[in-house]
Amino acid sequence: MKSISIIIPCYNEENNLKSGVLEQVYRFLIKQKYTWEVIICNDESTDNSLKLVKEFVEKHEGFKVLDLPHGGKPSAVWGGIQKAKYPIVLFTDMDQSTPLKEINKLLPYFDKNYDVVIGSRGVSREGNSLVRKIMAKGFLFCRRLVLLPKLIDTQCGFKAIRTDLAKQIFPNLQFFKDKSDKKGWRVSAFDVELLFMAQKWGHKIKEVEVEWKNEDLSTTKGDNATRFQKESKQMIQEIIRVKRNDLQGIYDKK
Repeated sequence: MKSISIIIPCYNEENNLKSGVLEQVYRFLIKQKYTWEVIICNDESTDNSLKLVKEFVEKHEGFKVLDLPHGGKPSAVWGGIQKAKYPIVLFTDMDQSTPLKEINKLLPYFDKNYDVVIGSRGVSREGNSLVRKIMAKGFLFCRRLVLLPKLIDTQCGFKAIRTDLAKQIFPNLQFFKDKSDKKGWRVSAFDVELLFMAQKWGHKIKEVEVEWKNEDLSTTKGDNATRFQKESKQMIQEIIRVKRNDLQGIYDKK
């Protein structure tokens, strides 16, 4: 029987929390036969997110909250991984654009000797604007041309990985070597580097199409258009950086 740690990063998620996303997660999990825990990693939210999460955790067994110093999404995920007590970790977004029930599509592949199993949004991206869809296709083309050509969607926020492997890879991500000030909700394309390193080190990756619809109600992470432009730029820079690092032998396993 599986045991899994579910990590939910949290930065200014007040509106999503008020919509009942955690209750949705809880109602699903209590029906499952496997052992689970949910670790909500607050990335120094500036709205009422932490208060709302604490109120929820107090009333629901199996949930815990980590109040972390601000560092961006990769830092929040890493904070949860370090506290995970089960052999598989799944990280998923608070807005539940991919509902947690889709985890049951991923878990069987760990019995088939896969080490990383990732959700894929396919190409429809329901709920995204036309501009975002076009940009996503452009990013996909560039990324597959340079890195991970067999994977369709590296950026879906729904990924499961063996905990011991996650603990090996995360400290080596370039995100944590960048000492610049990480203001706002910095997402970066850390997923690309994570998957590239896993593949480079000989670990099996499986991509599974999952249900996805943009359900993000947050209005306190910054202007959506500005944030999207910033994230798109970061993603292109990340592809270039990962390719350069690989050519320099940085990812060669010691």
